[in-house]
Amino acid sequence: MKILVTGGTGVVGQAAVSELTKRGHTVRLLSRNADQDSQQWPGGVESWPASVADAEPLRGSAEGCDLVLHVAGIASETPPDVTFENTNVGGTRNIVTEALRAKCGRLIYISSLGADTGNSAYHRSKARAEEIVRGFAGGWTILRPGNVYGPGDDVVSTLLTMVRTLPVIPVIGGGDDEFQPIWVEDLAKIIGETSERTDLHGKSLDLAGEEKTSMNDLLNRLITITGRNPQRIPVPSLLVSAGAALAGLAGIKMPITEEQLTMLREGNIVKIPGSNAVTGVFKLTPTPLDSGLRFLADEQPENLPGEGVGDLRRKLFWADIANSTLSAEDLFERFRTRFGELTPWHMDLEAEPGTPTTLEEGATLTMSLPLRGNIQVRVQELTSRSAVLGTLRGHPLAGAVRFLSEQRGDSLRFEVQAYDRASNPVDWLAMRTVGDTLQSQTWRSLVDAIVAESGGTAPDGVQGEEESLPPDQAERVEEWVRDLVMARKRGEERKTA
Repeated sequence: MKILVTGGTGVVGQAAVSELTKRGHTVRLLSRNADQDSQQWPGGVESWPASVADAEPLRGSAEGCDLVLHVAGIASETPPDVTFENTNVGGTRNIVTEALRAKCGRLIYISSLGADTGNSAYHRSKARAEEIVRGFAGGWTILRPGNVYGPGDDVVSTLLTMVRTLPVIPVIGGGDDEFQPIWVEDLAKIIGETSERTDLHGKSLDLAGEEKTSMNDLLNRLITITGRNPQRIPVPSLLVSAGAALAGLAGIKMPITEEQLTMLREGNIVKIPGSNAVTGVFKLTPTPLDSGLRFLADEQPENLPGEGVGDLRRKLFWADIANSTLSAEDLFERFRTRFGELTPWHMDLEAEPGTPTTLEEGATLTMSLPLRGNIQVRVQELTSRSAVLGTLRGHPLAGAVRFLSEQRGDSLRFEVQAYDRASNPVDWLAMRTVGDTLQSQTWRSLVDAIVAESGGTAPDGVQGEEESLPPDQAERVEEWVRDLVMARKRGEERKTA
């Protein structure tokens, strides 16, 4: 079956595309940057660059498709360009029009739990979109998931980042309003099954995990996972809009918006006993919340260099080692397996319980930094003489660092190559004041430790240089890191196919 998927690059969309391709379906991915976005899957994914809010480029996107999966939507507005009206409502109208034009027989719409009863502007827009879907002449199904949490989601992942990195956490509206989240992989399985069932046509189905939670409860669970216990500061609900606006100017996400607060007050839960379709219709045992949160802790998305602010900086630190008792490969293997021991004392790689301290391909490493809390990197590429680590969401830097061991004539060179820019304006200021100095000291100390590990000497000591890259070179670095991330994702998709 060929399926057009809108919004295939968000938390839900990515998981849905992976599930559909595992089931043997061909996906046509519709997103603004579909040509790049589709590269994270090893095959079975076509691209159609477009926005659901713009009708003309959509024409032809559903041609030859058996089913349209409409995921694209927004949970908060950035007017005047991105609004609930032009995206959630108008975008749905555009997609339904295209599906009808292409004579596509089926449509699945991803709505939201509470869309039929909620009074928030977001829920009202979802309710209007549902009415448009019900006017579709073919077989339609509406899925209404509760808060979907997964790598990079706007609520739970943001709260996780705040617990890891901040000394204090704002708790809005008391923090005791209940909601009923669903793990993204559970929703993806349900989407996959719905795509293959015609008996669900004409149905609107509520979906949620089995456990109800709250902001305070989530904080308690995340504290157990991360080992950090930041102080909680109550924030009156009336200050949510102002606080979110100020945080946005600094490039910092808040764990809840005014719209989401309204939804929580209304009770974003399955209210009618027995109406949760996760167990009642799909017979799926939901992932326990604690298990999902532990998965989430190691699956945050990359902080790509192109997503940061300021100049892209390149820092190089190296030593040419004479009389090493180890070959380039053996020295790098020593570095790989003893990474946690060889890094300087202030990089605590045992900051969270059970996290790895050695370099393995695809592994997520968590470390504690002074004045910054816990941050993460992921091994994007690993060979016998090199490794590339990319920063993840919540890290003060958006970029990557490459470690390289190679023979150069009679000497053995160990080199650290760091390419990064600040993640947001606040981190830019921090890097310019103390962060740059600490970063340079860190890599120099590491190279020093490697020289000692080699059994040789570095007659010229540890050398270094740094510069801001011109736009053309910065673009090449951004593309290099992006390609590494996509290649790792393709490899993981192949393993799970």
